[in-house]
Amino acid sequence: MTGADPGLFGPESVTWQLHSDPVMWIAGVRALYLQALHPRAVRGVMQNSDFRRDAWGRLMRTASFVGTTTYGTTDAAERAGARVRRIHRMLTATDPDTGERYGVDEPALLMWVHCAEIDSYLHVARRSGFRLTDAEADRYVAEHRESARLVGLDPDAVPADRAEMAAYFEKVRPDLAAGPEAREVDDFLLRPPTHPLLVPAREVLWRRVAHLAYASLPPYAHDLYGRPAPAPATVTRQLRLAGLLLRRVPARVRWQLPPKHILRAMARLGPGARPAPYKLGR
Repeated sequence: MTGADPGLFGPESVTWQLHSDPVMWIAGVRALYLQALHPRAVRGVMQNSDFRRDAWGRLMRTASFVGTTTYGTTDAAERAGARVRRIHRMLTATDPDTGERYGVDEPALLMWVHCAEIDSYLHVARRSGFRLTDAEADRYVAEHRESARLVGLDPDAVPADRAEMAAYFEKVRPDLAAGPEAREVDDFLLRPPTHPLLVPAREVLWRRVAHLAYASLPPYAHDLYGRPAPAPATVTRQLRLAGLLLRRVPARVRWQLPPKHILRAMARLGPGARPAPYKLGR
């Protein structure tokens, strides 16, 4: 549709193609495992929400935010970002050891959450067989300075490529630990509460997703959680198999799931806006 608003990223971006891939669900769980290793950041979550009772709602709200900022109009993305910033400004957390109260919108905490998320999306996608050149991977990281701006960060202070992202993780590692809140997140991700009739499905399906997401973490994260790191080659094979199986589900079937961000974007922009990996590198 000529003249329609492409949103913050648009169909020509790496983000537009990558975020349509179904392995993003595995990547999102990896991000949660990684984010939980920053004690101040995870404390802000645990002290301001009933994570265990509304964890599914929280996960879906995060997925909806990513879908809106990726495929929604510019106005919808800006409004979603403003809502997140407004909520964060009202929230504080307390350090149980020092009694210090701090805002959950501290730039250092927002930076950690952002980098853990973008690193997880990129890492899982590439390792599962989603083809990106190094230049495209760097473009993806740079594009997400825009999503960092939405949550309140100075985009010029956010990593702009993989090298800067790696340097950031190296710098922040001394601040990381698997504290009690991280253990609680870990326990939840392995055994999320569900209806008794769905427990078998949780054991068969969800635990595989959670184990694979955990397995894909960097070695230092395995050390902090205290569980042996699986062989990298085995994890890569498992991620490639998961990617192969998930991508066999027709896109139109996957995109019918609420809230249908991609279908709405295609209705707004026309069928040429359909995300597909082959559109990269053209």
